[in-house]
Parts: sequence; C-alpha cells; structure tokens
Amino acid sequence: MDQEIAYQEALDYLYSFIDYSLTRSFRYSPEKFDLGRMDALLDRLGNPHRRYPKIHIAGTKGKGSVAALSASVLKAAGYKTGLYISPHMTDFAERIQVNGENIPHQTLADLVSEIKPHVEQIQHLTTFELTTALAFLYFSHTNVDAAVIEVGLGGRLDATNVIDPLLSIITSISLDHVNVLGATLPKIAFEKAGIIKPGRPVVSAPQKDPARQVIEQIAAERNAPLIQVGKDILFRPLNHSLEGQTFSVWRSEKALEDPDSLLSLPGEEEEDEMDPRPLTLPLLGYHQVENAATAYAGLLIARKGGLNIPDDSISRGMANVSWPGRFELLRLEPPILVDSAHNQDSAVRLRQALDDYLPDRPVILVFGASEDKDVTGMLNALKPRIQQVIATQSVHPRAMEAEQVVEVSRTLGIPASRAVPLETALIDALQAAGNEAAVLITGSLFVAAGARDVWHSWKENGIPAKVIGQG
Repeated sequence: MDQEIAYQEALDYLYSFIDYSLTRSFRYSPEKFDLGRMDALLDRLGNPHRRYPKIHIAGTKGKGSVAALSASVLKAAGYKTGLYISPHMTDFAERIQVNGENIPHQTLADLVSEIKPHVEQIQHLTTFELTTALAFLYFSHTNVDAAVIEVGLGGRLDATNVIDPLLSIITSISLDHVNVLGATLPKIAFEKAGIIKPGRPVVSAPQKDPARQVIEQIAAERNAPLIQVGKDILFRPLNHSLEGQTFSVWRSEKALEDPDSLLSLPGEEEEDEMDPRPLTLPLLGYHQVENAATAYAGLLIARKGGLNIPDDSISRGMANVSWPGRFELLRLEPPILVDSAHNQDSAVRLRQALDDYLPDRPVILVFGASEDKDVTGMLNALKPRIQQVIATQSVHPRAMEAEQVVEVSRTLGIPASRAVPLETALIDALQAAGNEAAVLITGSLFVAAGARDVWHSWKENGIPAKVIGQG
C-alpha cells in the first residue's frame, strides 16, 4: 500500500475515536478524562513511557515554546530527544518528533496497526489518548535518550499525566478554556499544577498571585522543590530586532545561598553562575524571553538530575530553536507577521511585541478565532494598534463565524470587514496595507497555520497579481 494512503487511513482511524478538540462543548471531568484508560493501554504496550527521562510541561501560554526550547537544547547536548506537542500546524506528524524530525508517515501508520489489537480491549479511548500512546511508543522504539512532553489540556486529567517526569514545568497561566477548566485563575492553576509529582522538582514561570499561590501550595503539599522564574532565576532582555533578540539570565543570590534550593550547589565549573549569561534567541517578543528563562531553569534542574547539559549546548540550542507561528515574520518589508495568540492575556503580550518591534507602523489585522474564545477581550487588547480588522475563519469545526468577529470589532469601534476563505482575507489585508502598514494574522493556531500555508504556497507557485506591488 502507498505510504500516504496508509498514513491517511491511520489518521482516519485515530479520528474515528472521540476528539474533544473538535467538540464545541464538553464537560471536563474524570468520567471523560479517565487516566485509568491510559494506564491500561500503556500497560498492554509494555509501558514504553517508563524507558527514558522526561520533562513535563503545562501552562496556558508558552508551554509549546518552552517545550521546543528544551528539546532543542537537549539535542544540542547530544541527546536523542523526543518531543510531543499539540496541536499541529500543518501535518499531524508534527506532534511526534525525534531530534526535530517528524515521525515518518509510514512509521505512524505501522504504529497504529501495532496498537489496534490493544485498543480494541479498552473502551472509551480518545484520539488524544491514542496519539499520546503512539508518541510514547515511538520514543521507545527509537531509543530516545530523553523526551519533552507537552500537556494537551489542563494537566491534572490530561492523558500525558501518567508519566513520572524528571521534572515538571508550569508556564504562564491565564484565563483560557474557562468553560472546561474553570472561570478563575485559581481553578485553572489547580488543573495545571496537577502535573506536580511528589518529590519531583517543578519550575514555574512568573505567575499572577492567585496562580502562584496555588502552585506554591500544591508543591508544598507534595514535597516538590519549587523553582520560580523571577525569584530564583532572573532574566532581562538586552537587544531585539525583527531578526532575533538577546537576553541575559542568571541565578539569584537568594537561590544560591539557600541550602535547600536545587540551584544552590555551585561546583567549580559553576562559580560564575550569578553572573548574567547572554543568550541569543530567534523567537521574537518579550514573552519569549520569559519562556526561554523558564526553559533555562528547567534545564539547570535536569542537569542536576543527571543529564549532561553543558553551557554551550544551552547557547546553541536556544539560538537554533525553530517554533513557527509565534510572532513569526513571513516577510520583512512591508512586514507580514503570524501569531497564535488565542486569549486576552496572549493578545496583551502580542500588542507589547507590536509596540517593541513595530512602534510606528499601522497594523492591518487578519483575525479568526474559535467560538469559545474571549474575542472581545482579545480585540480590545489589540485595538490601540489596529487600523482595521479583516475577519476570517479557519476550517476548524469550532471556528467562530467571521460575521461575529465583524460585529465584535465594530462594537469596539474598529473598522472591520469579512473575508473568507483565509486566502481572500490575506489578499484584502495586503491590498489595504499597501507599502506602509504591517499585516498581522492571529486569533488561533489554526488561522496562523493557514496563513503560513497560503504565504508559502504563494512563494512557491507565484504571488497573486493583486498582491504584487505591495512590497
């Protein structure tokens, strides 16, 4: 059988199960998210997730970036590194990677055939549970030295939470999936902090007080050493341009002096750990500096846990990381940017990035979001920088109708028009931008991914005549 046919049949099989990411509304509960199903399936598969050390990452924003940064550094350190992420941008195989390479289509199809007899013995499995098991199995079959595992949704009841990690990382927590995880920061933080394991170190990105307090409480209850970025690990941005940025990171004096801190064991090779260390990052935006500092803290703990991660590997790994669709520059002049911001907090960070990188540039916004998102909050956060909105929608089942985005925009006093499909929206935006304004496409990962696909297709096959001459 042709491998692409086999691959598509494997995907059809996976999607024949319950896929809550495609469901417009569902209840987040132990009945639906039963980790016992994962335990049973993995036991039948020989518990592949127990054969390599793991870094487990949860959070609302930045968890994918921290995962990509961590995996890039581990690869630079010479480790064969697995990376499990979700969702994907273009190809389902992006979710399961080894050393930056997607799982081959034929291999994924073969693994699906391998797990089918075991899946038949367990009721109510979901698409995400099967995909998670496939990732663990692939990492085992390929003999990875370490794996970085990103949580899918929440943390406490997520299918990935069956692992016993070397350490856990919790990135920035904000209001998102409120109909699923809860409508307050403490409720959401409780779900995210569910990945904290007894006695295992946990790194937290800077958090708002309600979330920080929940993380501190759960870490204390589980006797899990807690390292906080902004308190134990300090950082500051240095220089930035649309081609990248530099920042410095260092251990705080308090962390080094605390005998109970995992950061307080300077060996001879670490005597300068209090000196700020400059690092280069191709990812743009202050929030990515925060993400990089969070990954750095986790890597220091992984080093204490037995992984050999030299300083030069941290430098090379961060400098060479690839993480598309996150304030990504598609064209320098006039600028075209895509970003996967999908809640109000991330929109605020996106506006900050616009102020930092394009302070004097008017912005034409191509915007589409899922129907469960705070579109009013997102557009209101971006409003000070937006000249007009081109409302569109992805092909995802949960996509909000473009007409609704237009209504919200106009209610906020932002000129708006509808353009579907995404290719039409991009053409309209580029025509409106001319040679003066920047074009920003955001609202969801699906819209960002779609815009990237359209742009790269144009570059390969020829940019439409309507766009030529716009820079």
